[in-house]
Amino acid sequence: MSLTQVYLGLGSNVEREKNLCAGLDALAGFLQDMRCSPVFESQPVGIKSGPFFNLVVAAKTDLPLFELSRRLKLIEADNGRYAQDRKGLPLDIDVLFYGNLVGNFDGLTLPRAEILTNAFVLWPLALIAPEKIHPVEGKPLAQIWAEAQIDQVLAPAAFEWRGEQLTPGSMLSTKRSR
Repeated sequence: MSLTQVYLGLGSNVEREKNLCAGLDALAGFLQDMRCSPVFESQPVGIKSGPFFNLVVAAKTDLPLFELSRRLKLIEADNGRYAQDRKGLPLDIDVLFYGNLVGNFDGLTLPRAEILTNAFVLWPLALIAPEKIHPVEGKPLAQIWAEAQIDQVLAPAAFEWRGEQLTPGSMLSTKRSR
């Protein structure tokens, strides 16, 4: 079976390091050529809660979209996403791009609209795949980020996964208001 390039957005605002590491560990179990963007701290959008940690994962998969989505929901569930007594959002994993699919697939709209509206999705995505052409906008992600007029403050956050610093030290003093 052929491999499809996917980009996933991950976020957490409860036990952020623990939950994001657990999510990354689970993803590493079935995705190939997995790469992680720097991690950013952002204020919540659309909900009242504490600040989030967000990042984007680029990887390849042999799973069909429906099966990938099902596995992501299981990983979220394993990390308390759907618990009745949950506080905040322990782990959120969204499919941002699945190859160059465009449209609605079993309730999953691709590419994900939040790419263009949320700095905490677009900035890490532009860093990990600057030359990727957005299949609807027809522009590279780095250009979309450079032109974005998004009113959100992001701060790169120190974050380690499996002994590797995901956010370069040179970025840690950077704060960007968009």
